[in-house]
Amino acid sequence: MAHPSSALAPAPVPGHTFSGTLGHHLARRLVEIGVSDVFSVPGDFNLTLLDHLIDEPELNLIGCCNELNAGYAADGYARAKGVGACVVTFTVGGLSVLNAIAGAYSENLPIICIVGGPNSNDYGTNRILHHTTGLPDFTQELRCFQTVTCAQAVVNNLDDAHEQIDTAISTALKESKPAYISISCNLSGIPHPTFSREPVPFFLAPKDVEAAILRFSYRVSNYLGLEAAVEATAEFLNKAVKPVIIGGPKLRVAKAQKAFIELADASGYPIAVMPSGKGLVPEHHPHFIGTYWGAASTSFCAEIVESADAYVFVGPIFNDYSSVGYSLLIKKEKSIIVQPNRVTIGNGLSLGWVFMADFLSALAKKVKKNSTALENYRRIFVPPGMPLMREKDEPLRVNVLFKHIQVRTEDELTAAIATVTGEQKDSICFIEIFAHKDDTSKELLEWGSRVSAANSRPPNPQ
Repeated sequence: MAHPSSALAPAPVPGHTFSGTLGHHLARRLVEIGVSDVFSVPGDFNLTLLDHLIDEPELNLIGCCNELNAGYAADGYARAKGVGACVVTFTVGGLSVLNAIAGAYSENLPIICIVGGPNSNDYGTNRILHHTTGLPDFTQELRCFQTVTCAQAVVNNLDDAHEQIDTAISTALKESKPAYISISCNLSGIPHPTFSREPVPFFLAPKDVEAAILRFSYRVSNYLGLEAAVEATAEFLNKAVKPVIIGGPKLRVAKAQKAFIELADASGYPIAVMPSGKGLVPEHHPHFIGTYWGAASTSFCAEIVESADAYVFVGPIFNDYSSVGYSLLIKKEKSIIVQPNRVTIGNGLSLGWVFMADFLSALAKKVKKNSTALENYRRIFVPPGMPLMREKDEPLRVNVLFKHIQVRTEDELTAAIATVTGEQKDSICFIEIFAHKDDTSKELLEWGSRVSAANSRPPNPQ
């Protein structure tokens, strides 16, 4: 019987010859885990490594304006593809990309941050290098990255380079966090016996979305814990009158979007999304009621969520921004918090090694259908008004005049501008841009001041 990881193994490259170098190993490893584009800023410490990455036919090197740009490009790439990579130079580049890597750490995004490091012969020589802080200590950059990456590898010796690189990359994939790999500038092109064959494919590699789901499906929940969590949660929810479900940003980490919808369909509960989880919950779903953001929520969404007698938060992150200064009107005893590997029910039971997708799918089979909260939402919901249309031969009114051209998308705006600068350039033309209600609400405009006020509160009395 084939091992499950064989399903993730990349197809062999026809006519591919292995060069046996660190640079080639790293390039092939990036391809195997699903990276086809690497964002880079060249520098004298990473030029040789970049040459080896360019030589890999399945890898596309994208030059960026600066390191922060490269880091944020890798961040977006990881959101879309499952894992991203960037290459910068030592210290001056590493410190520049640090902010993007810290952001990826907070968002649980696996990014392989590769830095071209000093010559291996310079370690321990008390020499000062250019583009550094002017000290002979080469660990300043490493110390900065230690707090915002899940794994760090400083490769200045070929004997353990293979192990260090693979450990860092596999840890990033397992933890869904960035990893830092520094490679001495003189090692990339040197053959070594540890690189004498093609790297064995990672079982953890999210080659594509389906493979990522497959990868997580082999992380088996503790059966007794899963059963206990499902039974307790089902009992909790089946006693509730008007329960709701709210999706959060850690749905991405757990690859549990499909299981989330499975629960929504089976339960009949309304579903909302936290602001940092936008894009992970389908907003065209018939049960979708909007973005839950406390006082800045979509109209009628907060009323339904905060009046519920049970709310299932799936993959939430509660910080001052997502909670509008910790002002959410929710109670812990009514909450079920589902994290990627833990379920907490109200003020009581908390069970670990229960994976989110397993839990949601099993729960969908146990909950009773209850659409009370969804019916309440539909009862109070008021749809946005439709713009007035001018009837034939009707006198022109101001409220009709000002919607002469209405646009809702970027393409429509481009076409409208082309019209007024082209065939209608001698005419007066008004372009009315329709923005989504969540982007222009009074509550959203007040959101910044609400958070600022919460963060400016005086010290608690001693």
